[in-house]
Amino acid sequence: MSVRYDHNDLQQFSAQLFMAAGLAEDRARVMAGVFLEADLLGFTTHGMNRVAHNVRWLLSGESRSAGEPEVLVDRGALFNWDAGFLPGPWVVSQAVETALARLPEYGIVTATLRRSQHIACLAAYLPKVVEAGYMAVMTCSTPAEHTVSAHGGIDPVFSANPIAMAAPGNEYPLLFDISMSITAGGYVARALREGSRMPEPCLKDGHGQVTDDPRALEGPPPGSIMPIGGAGHGYKGAALSAATEVLSMALGGYGRADPDSAGDGEANSVFLQLIDPAAFGSLAAFRQQIHALQNLVETSAVAEGAPPARLPGQRAWEQRRDQRAAGVALYPTIMEDLAPLAAQLGVTPPQPLPRGPGGATA
Repeated sequence: MSVRYDHNDLQQFSAQLFMAAGLAEDRARVMAGVFLEADLLGFTTHGMNRVAHNVRWLLSGESRSAGEPEVLVDRGALFNWDAGFLPGPWVVSQAVETALARLPEYGIVTATLRRSQHIACLAAYLPKVVEAGYMAVMTCSTPAEHTVSAHGGIDPVFSANPIAMAAPGNEYPLLFDISMSITAGGYVARALREGSRMPEPCLKDGHGQVTDDPRALEGPPPGSIMPIGGAGHGYKGAALSAATEVLSMALGGYGRADPDSAGDGEANSVFLQLIDPAAFGSLAAFRQQIHALQNLVETSAVAEGAPPARLPGQRAWEQRRDQRAAGVALYPTIMEDLAPLAAQLGVTPPQPLPRGPGGATA
């Protein structure tokens, strides 16, 4: 049974952890907001689950607690920053704010970032974009990481790169955040921790055998996550993986070709593009097209007894609304991981919300 917490309490708790680890209050609050937003949307492996990692990186010095990103290129409608291992959620939030401020003038603003500490959940940056009437496309990659195989290959080549997109609709936005591999590394790590198997055979062991055993990723020899499409049609996911690395690393001018990048740990290269639909015509006309697409999907026939089809974003937006009202249902291991850090840093964890009759949150 899920334990729920008030989202404001979680925000304050996370911010206090980051401040205790040396981050300024304004930056700590931005960080806390990004991680919490991910859980509100239902992305449980890359939300509050990542707070402990980020606190430890600040404590160890792997994340830089102060300073600004270095501006490498700024041409108004596009910019390229070197984050220099600043905390990912903070520096990406600054890039989003910069792009939002420039959209009224340029209509489209594109940015790349290099050496940003792990940026967590891409979808978490997008609600403020669609609520302002804009759309966004994001992707990122990890130059030092090799976990996803090329189609037909055994060796891990790519990182488990996500693509996210959001566009404003009427009842809810089109919104998705998906990995170009069959599963994301966070789910493999969770299954390994819990001693369970993957829901489907989505991995290859170090000898090229397809498996659902998460231990195969560690080896020895190390295995790999298969790209979208799996053993039969993985050329699709492999092509998309390559595309994400071109957008984030090649455009940003830093990645696999740079010897120093091999020591960057989980630091990300990032591609971000914000678009103002009104620059192409009108926002109302744009929303009408999204609504028509939504209607096509939601009224499409399904098998007898199956749930209705839904446009990507519907479930996440409903979860966001419901969890803001009824409390955030954290994945059970998250507080287990945060409790020792909270004790170490002298931060009091939030109390779960009381349960009403029948076990429901009051």
